[in-house]
Amino acid sequence: MAPKIVSRSTLHRLPLYLNYLRSLSVDARTTISATAIAAALQLGEVQVRKDLASISVSGRPRIGYRISDLIEELMSFLGYADRNDAVIIGTGKLGRALLDYAGFGDYGLNIVAGFDVDPFLTERTDGRKAVFSMEQFPDLCRRMKIQLGILTVPAAVAQETCDLMVEHGIRAILNFTPVHLRVPETVLVQDVDIAAMLAVLSSRLLEYENGMKIKGDQKR
Repeated sequence: MAPKIVSRSTLHRLPLYLNYLRSLSVDARTTISATAIAAALQLGEVQVRKDLASISVSGRPRIGYRISDLIEELMSFLGYADRNDAVIIGTGKLGRALLDYAGFGDYGLNIVAGFDVDPFLTERTDGRKAVFSMEQFPDLCRRMKIQLGILTVPAAVAQETCDLMVEHGIRAILNFTPVHLRVPETVLVQDVDIAAMLAVLSSRLLEYENGMKIKGDQKR
């Protein structure tokens, strides 16, 4: 059977549905409708129906989805049911925090080790995860067939570190640097610009506060 293909926007929403379904008490209910999911997540009902229909065949008219089945389908489609090994390059405060975060296991991700050029950082983390020197990076990637990497290095060395990752078999990179990485077409990059996200939230908060102020003035 050919793999299902969904849009990037749908792919970004699917983990939201999974997290919400996991938060429900199965004892309270066994089924749920797309309408209920849309209302809980404040999303459009039509969009939620289309998203779920693109990955699930378990929905039934007037009944909805069996929660346990839908969770299983979402996990399978997103690859969370499989175990994917990953490495982190750059083990400063952010890198070490990610390395020790136990919640990645819920999404089928196992961060096996960290790497850094600083010899003072090449030791075990508080969570007992190993941090190695960069000289050991090629060998570990080869032996463990690592294809997923997390990049948390300074911006000045982001591209050359990315090139090294690609050279040694990394095919998907979660990029926490503010650099737009240049990679071959066969390599996937997902950018996580925390500073930009905070700036967007700050801007939206200001818009919200101004809007509430205008509404308040109109009521007077």
